[in-house]
Amino acid sequence: MRGGTEAEAVSTGVSRSVRATDRQLIPDVLRGIAIVAMLVAHAAVFLPAKPLAVTFVSSMLNELASPLFALVMGMSAQLLWTRGPRVPLTLLQQVVRGLFLIALGVWMSTWGSWVAIILGHLGVLLIVGAPLLLARTPWVIAIAATLLLLSDPLVRLTRGWLWAYTAPSPLHELLEWVALSPSYRLLNLLPFFLAGALLIRHGLRRDGLLWALAGVAVVAYLSWGVAAVTEFGGTDSGLLFDTLRDVGLVAATYVVVVLAATARGGAGRFWNAVFVPLVACGQVALSLYLLHVGLIALWNGAYGRPEENAWLGWLVIVPGMILVGWLWWRFVGTGPVEWAMGWVTGRRKPLRRAR
Repeated sequence: MRGGTEAEAVSTGVSRSVRATDRQLIPDVLRGIAIVAMLVAHAAVFLPAKPLAVTFVSSMLNELASPLFALVMGMSAQLLWTRGPRVPLTLLQQVVRGLFLIALGVWMSTWGSWVAIILGHLGVLLIVGAPLLLARTPWVIAIAATLLLLSDPLVRLTRGWLWAYTAPSPLHELLEWVALSPSYRLLNLLPFFLAGALLIRHGLRRDGLLWALAGVAVVAYLSWGVAAVTEFGGTDSGLLFDTLRDVGLVAATYVVVVLAATARGGAGRFWNAVFVPLVACGQVALSLYLLHVGLIALWNGAYGRPEENAWLGWLVIVPGMILVGWLWWRFVGTGPVEWAMGWVTGRRKPLRRAR
């Protein structure tokens, strides 16, 4: 892979109406897909009686969301280094950003929703991953590949540490964030974070790497499918075939987004329209995350988990949150939680977007 500038990373095939914010289009779209996938997954509880095909799609979106968020976090972290930062200051800002996410995650875990909160895991991921991006590309590739191969035996090993499940705070929480959580783990998310940084270094474009990733997506996903059917090797969260499924889902999503973002003519105009709500949700993803978890917590506290389909709850959490994200992005600009994090980390953004 070679280094790529910010200008190289942005597709030239998308109209200025989406790119008017002067941000990276493809990372914003990917982040938008991740938050929408998370909305769909978390809202699935509102529809306990649904067809098997719908359940499968909802499950795949749930599995896609967290590694895709990690990929985009790696892209964003790499872009900070690409802009020629002062290393100590940027590292400090990333640590503060990570601590901010951890604090939010710990607080949100007390709300009483049915959502497995990911923010603490993403905060640890940023604190650990950002300094690794100071390494040269071959080293980053080696670290990512090693973690990908070793994550399965390490997760199996740590799950056998009986003492870890009763360890005192904050050691217990740290072990959960790194390896023990049944939902998200640093060991599994870090390779995606590093892969996102490597993609920025290479450039987000159509080339041989993109077609190779398309092949990887097919092989990785089919490997998980075969393992799931034959029950070979185990497909529990955090194990090898579970990770291969995530690789397949994330790689396929990335390939489709890059192909769509670089389309021209009528296809380009079509994808430009599709990207608008995804870019909007991507730029206010953290605010949407807090808002929808808060609403779910209020519902759960008042009514509990639905035993029958509750379409009102689903409509509020999925299309409702997408609409809120688009309206805020369109008429205000920076999400309120994103604005607060920028203020805390010293990378302030105007709340209202310049017209």
